[in-house]
Amino acid sequence: MGKLFDVSLVFTSIPELLGKLPITLELAVLSMLLGLILGLVMAIIKMHKIKVLTQLTNLLISLLRGTPVIVQLYVAFFGIPMFFKAINQKFGTNLAVADIPGIAYAMIALGLNQAGFMAEIIRSALQSVDNGQIEAAHALGMTYPQALRRIILPEAFEVALPTLGNALISIIKGTSLAFTCAVVEITAQGQIIAGKTYRYFEVYVSLAIIYWVITLIIEQLIRIIENKIRIPDQVELVNFAEEDATHDKN
Repeated sequence: MGKLFDVSLVFTSIPELLGKLPITLELAVLSMLLGLILGLVMAIIKMHKIKVLTQLTNLLISLLRGTPVIVQLYVAFFGIPMFFKAINQKFGTNLAVADIPGIAYAMIALGLNQAGFMAEIIRSALQSVDNGQIEAAHALGMTYPQALRRIILPEAFEVALPTLGNALISIIKGTSLAFTCAVVEITAQGQIIAGKTYRYFEVYVSLAIIYWVITLIIEQLIRIIENKIRIPDQVELVNFAEEDATHDKN
């Protein structure tokens, strides 16, 4: 009878799993960027209450937030090829559906899923910017896109950064479902290894360690970025609070 739990297999599986880490990170970053872009567009539409588009945006956000991400992955994986096939039949085109890689379907599904949440995160961050600064920008002759790029987005980014960091961690964990689109990332690779060795528990412990370490690294990077972009007044206030807390302890 073999060991109930083989600790050595936990650590010997990690290098093989890490071979698929670039795919996981690539999928996460691309999905995050897509979610940010779409989320920003939807947030601006909602803020400016653009007719028809606002209702459509609210419906899309409700749909994306109200359905499981694994269902959205299946819909993208099976629905997008059906859409292209329908176009081929209707217009007599010859779009090569078979040439689309599975990672593209996963990126679209995960990006849209994130966009549903990003829209509200970005809208709240944009609304936190002082209207006086926006009015001053308009008084200086800036158009709204210029004010958005130079004033609104930098300040909103500082407010939204912690939440965006949490969203990135969430989407990295969400890539573990990308196997539904035939993407072999670290979780799918873990399933392959476990299927060969029949040591499922050890392999999934290895996966848990990898995801945990990635999360810790992202959390530290977010803290570093927060300290870099924090305005001077906030830095002085934080330093003063830390000195005061140290004085109280003494």
